Amino acid sequence: MIDTSKLDEPKWYVLHTFTGYEAMAVENLNKCIAKNNLQDYILEVKIPMETVIEEGKNGKKKAVERKLFPCYVLIKMRYTDSLWHTIVNSRGVTGFVGPAGRPLPLTEEEVKKMKLEHSVVDIKVSVGNHIKITDGALDGFVGTVSAVDEAAGKCKVEVEMFGRPTVVEVDFSQFELID
Repeated sequence: MIDTSKLDEPKWYVLHTFTGYEAMAVENLNKCIAKNNLQDYILEVKIPMETVIEEGKNGKKKAVERKLFPCYVLIKMRYTDSLWHTIVNSRGVTGFVGPAGRPLPLTEEEVKKMKLEHSVVDIKVSVGNHIKITDGALDGFVGTVSAVDEAAGKCKVEVEMFGRPTVVEVDFSQFELID
């Protein structure tokens, strides 16, 4: 067994997938992590998503989740050459984004801009608080907190969108209390 205390700090990398295979690639990578006991090497695999407002049938508008970068999956890992082989041979993955298919880690600035790392926000929020969303697609909306998930750093907020109450999920870093 390798002493994980001597491993490099984990970094974020970008994987390219076949069109529409992002979810399958994430699922297969998660299975591979569990099967091969790679939790110390591969810490997180995710599809970057954003909330957008779309107009549906009969002119009704609703908030939906959309892939921010179709055909790409982000992976936080401690890179080793043996992991490269395991990852690029996972179903749905075509390879790493980088020179000659070798991984190139994202810079700290890119990680912050994409909000991949959740900064610890010390905010005391509870059900019934009124908040103003300060970041994201719903920037400027005011709503009432309907549920709080402190472990995930998120809460569900009921906002009025197009004359109807709509529940959206926001990170603690995306709003401010107005009570």
